[in-house]
Amino acid sequence: MRHGKKFNHLGRTASHRAALLSNMASSLILHKRIETTVAKAKELRKYVEPLITKSKDDSTNNRRVVFAYLQNKESVKELFGIVSEKVANRPGGYTRIIKLGNRLGDNAEICFIELVDFNETMLAASAEKAGKTRRSRRGGAKKEEGNEAIAAAPVAETPSAEVVEDAVVVEEVVAAEEVAEVAAETEVAAEEVAEVAPEVVVEEEAPAAEEPTDAPATEESTEEKGEDA
Repeated sequence: MRHGKKFNHLGRTASHRAALLSNMASSLILHKRIETTVAKAKELRKYVEPLITKSKDDSTNNRRVVFAYLQNKESVKELFGIVSEKVANRPGGYTRIIKLGNRLGDNAEICFIELVDFNETMLAASAEKAGKTRRSRRGGAKKEEGNEAIAAAPVAETPSAEVVEDAVVVEEVVAAEEVAEVAAETEVAAEEVAEVAPEVVVEEEAPAAEEPTDAPATEESTEEKGEDA
């Protein structure tokens, strides 16, 4: 009965399971990547990562403990030599599982399990992504530049009463100049209207030019009346 035993037995006895994980851990350390089923890879990750953590402290006791699990001198040498240098600055998560689909035959899930620091392609991709800054589509970069400019600008001091009075005087002068400009514009407009108006008046008074012809007639009539008298 398996009461309280929550780990995956992998369908094997304890000794067979330990030998399987030991051989897989040695292969992973030597080749940096192996192909296996997802169930075995998850158990191997829990088995090998504590050993990699121990390899960061290269002491005789740690080497003996790791050798008790791996039972392979070459893998122990590789682990304490090359692998420990690569993972020195990593605080855990030394392995990565990449699923590949299902296997023909028994339809088991297949995956790669690899050491993270030895996949040069993914390391280069992550370095490029870290070098690029994220910019939103709604002018986030402009907002950031504006915020930086505001932060870099000197802090304005509170204006004194004299400065406020000078500012008021300057505003009044500017307002007076604007009023003078508006008045000058209105005068120019009035002159233009005056130039156009006489032409209109002449056109309207043209029919009244016959009136002076009547005046001599009236004078002659008055003279004739005087002679008759």
